[in-house]
Amino acid sequence: MRLTAGLLALLLLAPAAAFAQGFSAQIMPPRFEDRAQPGGVFRDVIEVANISPVASRMKVSTADWVLDEKGTAQFSSALAPGSCRPWTALEATEIEVPANGRKRFRFEVRVPADAPDGQCRFAIMFEGEPTPVPGMVLPVAGRIGIIVYLDIGKGAARLRLAGSGVTELNGVDVPYLRVHNEGNAHGRLDGFVDGVDAEGKRWTLAPTSAPVMPGLDRDIALYPIVNEGEPVRIAFPIQLKGRLDWRTQRLDVDVAAGR
Repeated sequence: MRLTAGLLALLLLAPAAAFAQGFSAQIMPPRFEDRAQPGGVFRDVIEVANISPVASRMKVSTADWVLDEKGTAQFSSALAPGSCRPWTALEATEIEVPANGRKRFRFEVRVPADAPDGQCRFAIMFEGEPTPVPGMVLPVAGRIGIIVYLDIGKGAARLRLAGSGVTELNGVDVPYLRVHNEGNAHGRLDGFVDGVDAEGKRWTLAPTSAPVMPGLDRDIALYPIVNEGEPVRIAFPIQLKGRLDWRTQRLDVDVAAGR
């Protein structure tokens, strides 16, 4: 049995972390978003920190992944059609990190010369040794996945605004923007927009850090920037205006969001 659902949800956090009996690790960065050219080699380093008082052994592998309807990554060791994992090379398939120590782990992606424009996406999985846990029949192994997004050649996202509305985020009603990606690589919006709600109150809002995958729509919630402990009660509809960015792309926002 594996503690996967909760642990793998930590992919969206920085740093990625997992805590299970016999497996206490922090891994940085939580993801890679970069670019490579056909015929080129992309190399980078992952830092693995063991925050337990005993040495930790981990298995390392690659996996393909998709996002489910809730936006959670679902990983598979089976090679998906069109997977770029055959391009990858890992420094090792098993590592040992000393107690309260760190280890740098290298990987590379060798892009074929005839690779088409688009995006190479895969995950690097770190899995601890199965360990007995009181109250559970089977041993438990913690697992962390680090996602790699590698734009190939002219691969790029093409984002456009496709709608707006209201959603619930952490028990609070907030506006969202529906974003469509017409490109062949993912995008991830950053920035701020201003809002004036139905009662005239002004808000500053920022997008959640969720990827918009090629060919798909994604509802990006906008969360208000407020002081700690300040209640969030937006009177809808709210008029939104501002600009969000992804790399060199600009997404101008001038829209109302209501129920």
